[in-house]
Amino acid sequence: MNPAKPIELTIGHSPDADDAFMWWPLGGYDKPGYETPSIDTEGFKFTPVALDIEELNSRAAATGDLDITALSMHSLAHVTHRYMLTSCGWSMGDGYGPKVVSREPHDIDWLREPGRVIAIPGQRTSAYLATRLMLGDPFQYRVMRFDKIMQAVANGNTAKTQGGVGDSGGADAGVIIHDGQISYRDAGLHLIADLGQWWKEQTDLPLPLGANAVRKDLDARYGGGTAGRVTRVLKRSIEHAMSHRERGLDFAMDYAPDADRKTVDRFVAMYVNALTLDGGEQGERAVRRFLDAGANAGFCPSPESLEVIRPSNG
Repeated sequence: MNPAKPIELTIGHSPDADDAFMWWPLGGYDKPGYETPSIDTEGFKFTPVALDIEELNSRAAATGDLDITALSMHSLAHVTHRYMLTSCGWSMGDGYGPKVVSREPHDIDWLREPGRVIAIPGQRTSAYLATRLMLGDPFQYRVMRFDKIMQAVANGNTAKTQGGVGDSGGADAGVIIHDGQISYRDAGLHLIADLGQWWKEQTDLPLPLGANAVRKDLDARYGGGTAGRVTRVLKRSIEHAMSHRERGLDFAMDYAPDADRKTVDRFVAMYVNALTLDGGEQGERAVRRFLDAGANAGFCPSPESLEVIRPSNG
């Protein structure tokens, strides 16, 4: 039986179409028709917090105040003392993923040339870790919001600065995430490498990109089994969204203002699928392989302490 007073939980997600598509059934959004839950939330009241993925990564490391949060898989390795990975809500690129693009056609060796500056969406993003693993050597980069990178690449590299942060200065190449993975050609940019394809060729596994995590202290705060029940509700939200696709796309369009519906539909199909409902054994193996590679390269802790929480029965 649901408690008389709802348990209020915050849920952080990135302001992109696939996250919005997954979580609209939970309610709490300031949009007509999406304020209240469309599913049984089992006595939980969810308050969404939409932030850039690198902001969510930093927040999880600094304070960990969000009860549920999207994270880069790379970032998750740094906060396993605080968060558990839910078995649902992952973004996995099975043979596809973030794109490394440039203004003119080039190959991967061009990226390794001295002085090249690559725009990245954050140092703890999975896209950055995958790029670092692919190139093998350190590279110069500029950190900027994901939605500024294509323009920075189109502008070209006007400020050759290593470790820079900000939207000015341009870049020789950029690592594109979210719906830009589909629309970069419309901006006149050229593909150098598909990180998901590269990872698949190396490992025969999908590339782990986005994680969904819950705080480890949920059971201590709200009673035994809370984390499992929350995970069950989150999976129910994804199932409902997938079975009410058009309504979900209506909502997701607000999170991709520069994309048309066909692009958003294609992007959602890429990252809300069977592996999102349940990463399963293959997904977990991919996560551990990816983070092991990152740990061996000195970029993140070993995933030994990573815990995966599955939906409870009932």
